[in-house]
Amino acid sequence: MADQPLTWSGTLARWDRRLFDAVAQRHWPGADRALPRLGRAANHGVLWGGAAAAIAVFGSNGARKAAVRGVASLALASATINTVGKWSVRRPRPLLEGVPVTRQLATQPQTTSFPSGHSASAFAFATGVALASPGWGAALAPVAAAVAFSRVYTGVHYPSDVLAGASLGVAAGFVVRRLARDAQEARVVPGDERPAAGAPALPDGAGLTVVVNTGSGTAAAAGLDMVRTRLPEAEVIECEGPELPATLAKAASRATVLGVCGGDGTVNAAATAALRAGVPLAVFPGGTLNHFAMDLGLAGAEATCRAVADGQAVRVGVGRFSPGPGGEPGYFLNNFSIGAYPELLGHRLRWAPRIGGGPAALLAAWRVLRAQRPVRLRLAGRPRSVWLLFAGNGTYHGTGPTPRRRDNLGEGLLDLRLVHGGGRPGPRLLAAAFTGPLSRSPVHVATRLRSLRIGDIPPGTPLAYDGEYAEAPTALVLDELPGALTVYRPR
Repeated sequence: MADQPLTWSGTLARWDRRLFDAVAQRHWPGADRALPRLGRAANHGVLWGGAAAAIAVFGSNGARKAAVRGVASLALASATINTVGKWSVRRPRPLLEGVPVTRQLATQPQTTSFPSGHSASAFAFATGVALASPGWGAALAPVAAAVAFSRVYTGVHYPSDVLAGASLGVAAGFVVRRLARDAQEARVVPGDERPAAGAPALPDGAGLTVVVNTGSGTAAAAGLDMVRTRLPEAEVIECEGPELPATLAKAASRATVLGVCGGDGTVNAAATAALRAGVPLAVFPGGTLNHFAMDLGLAGAEATCRAVADGQAVRVGVGRFSPGPGGEPGYFLNNFSIGAYPELLGHRLRWAPRIGGGPAALLAAWRVLRAQRPVRLRLAGRPRSVWLLFAGNGTYHGTGPTPRRRDNLGEGLLDLRLVHGGGRPGPRLLAAAFTGPLSRSPVHVATRLRSLRIGDIPPGTPLAYDGEYAEAPTALVLDELPGALTVYRPR
């Protein structure tokens, strides 16, 4: 027996038609031209694909991740609508009686009416972006709402079609966020770091002082909520900007355990304060980049709360460069570099406040690849010319001069990678990216060591450590401090 079209309740049908007619009879200046065009621009997701591309070019790293989430949410919503929604509820399209001809689409849709695919795609993309980047989400929300409204305004959907589609789109955004979190947790695997004996257990958080970098955005806010729920006796201090190092140092001087919620740069500042005060560190991942936390095996703030409550911690190595900023030693949990990357970082930090993060990164890359000269310095007493010197805190996996992943933060070795000078920086860096790990080639060399003396550094040469930027001294020593820092992590 053939499927029969769904018979809608009289009440719903009447309300739907009344609202549809009310929209048809209402005239908004300029809408007759703008809304049909906006709806056509959203056909096949073209509008949202363009928005994702713009965010990727002009946005930060976090914004680019948000764009990917938005596209994934749109794909999920579209697949659900077109494979299940449209054919499960076979509702005919509205009759166009009363809809002005100037609003009507030149080509009417042939699919069933319920739910609205345009509305689902619009709200899926906006929700996916908003859950990862609220600022971009706020900018997209009015556009998504206008696309959804245009479907009623042009007479191709009832209001309930649009509401159902929008609801499905929002749900798709939340589903993709959950899948992304699960995927991230699956990638986070604890290493073989040595357990730290005697790390204090703080079941309710008493003795823990957590400094939260409020500039890290929604991830830090989520981590803060988790701390307050799971460790209610912990002291929480919120701050950002230039006062962060001083606040961390003061907190470390009186705390049993120093906690920090933020990204890699914030965690670096906290590790420095913890090392100088001789206290353990609790890291609550809450930034755009959380490389240290992920390499350590911390999936999120809940894992850290559990470790603090149970007194579970490990000892990790810390990289050191002496002298550091201000004459005191500087520390790095991830990596240290001299050459092309610090130059690029310096240009980007200088231009980003004026033109935005994305354009600043592109302009900085162009400037470095076009004008940068190799750095001439002395390594272990021998003169060298390098495009890039990279030192990792622990051995990184993968090819190239700046690989991404470590399995063990407790091995006590520096992963040194050099891109030799000569030629142009672009071809040299690209060639280095294709050489194998710990390989030797005309452009790239990699090795492991415990310390390295660097001398004859030209005045004004920049250095970078864990994403921070500073001017290098004329000579410094890189070394590894094995097991120097106690960090909480669940078994």
